[in-house]
Amino acid sequence: MMDKIRIKDIAERAGVSVGTVDRVLHNRPNVSKPAREKVEQALKEMKYQPNVYASALAYNKSYVFIALIPQHESEAYWEEVEQGLKKAMEMRRDFHIDIKLMFYERFNNKSFVDCYTQCLESNPNGVIIVPVDIETTKVFTDKLHERQIPFVMLDSYMPDLKPLSFFGQDSFCSGYFAARMLMLIASGEKEIMIMKLMKDGHVTSKQQVNREVGFRHYMHDHFPNIEILELHLPFKGTRAEYDNMLRDFFETHPNVHHCITLNSKAHIMGEYLLRNNRRDIQIMGYDMVAKNAECLRQGSISFLIAQHGYQQGFSCVDSLFKAIVLRKKVQPVNYMPIELLTKENVDFYRRTQL
Repeated sequence: MMDKIRIKDIAERAGVSVGTVDRVLHNRPNVSKPAREKVEQALKEMKYQPNVYASALAYNKSYVFIALIPQHESEAYWEEVEQGLKKAMEMRRDFHIDIKLMFYERFNNKSFVDCYTQCLESNPNGVIIVPVDIETTKVFTDKLHERQIPFVMLDSYMPDLKPLSFFGQDSFCSGYFAARMLMLIASGEKEIMIMKLMKDGHVTSKQQVNREVGFRHYMHDHFPNIEILELHLPFKGTRAEYDNMLRDFFETHPNVHHCITLNSKAHIMGEYLLRNNRRDIQIMGYDMVAKNAECLRQGSISFLIAQHGYQQGFSCVDSLFKAIVLRKKVQPVNYMPIELLTKENVDFYRRTQL
């Protein structure tokens, strides 16, 4: 077994001193080329694999990873991500890893800049970024590259910024898939509705924009005659505001029976439909947060698409851990599975497969 190979065994096989083997294994200087070649040949012949976990523990260094994520409320996708980040830290506690969360206000570039300025001042070992627009994010990532600080991107993939890794769904494919699933039950309709939460004329993430592109692409190719109506709700509206706007919409559009939202707030409409005993309308949405799951069980939400937010948060930390602490190569692009939940299988869903 490889864990029984001792430095002494390697030294005897290579015909060098134990100290020389130790310097080669730890890539230290003051080793002649012939001696290094002898040790490397011995390692190859003996099929030696270093115990990277034991080495990292023995090094006894502390690491700080900082995650920049949007401010959020409970019952949201980001809450799952945050729990995954914290769980990863707990599991790597023996390696002296600390995760610090920094929150910025959505749609507020100044808040993001203030957040990443504070991050840079802390000089972390690694960073997890939920990006804003590419221009603002690039200023930050350029500084990280200059300081040789690895970073992982979550939610939106921006390959031009050259992250260490990305974790998230393929947003276009996710939206395309959502349209296909919705049309299993709505193919006979003349109108469907997209519910959007808006702030200053924008939806709440780039990911939702890309999902809508995929959604509309499928509809254009397969159901071009179905009219897609939009309902814009305020990002931080009250329940009374939402109820009034939903009531007005359905009174104006009595032929709409199927709706979709490309965010985690399907329960806004789902709860409205349950309170008003509207069994002729359903909505499809994203994320297995508790309120969505309950509406799914009671029938006001037809389908949910799981994003595995918990697993994404955990995997971001794990990727930094492998690259920085264990010095291993990591997978650069990691797309999460696109899973469909119904009331029949929601109770069997596991938020993590770690």
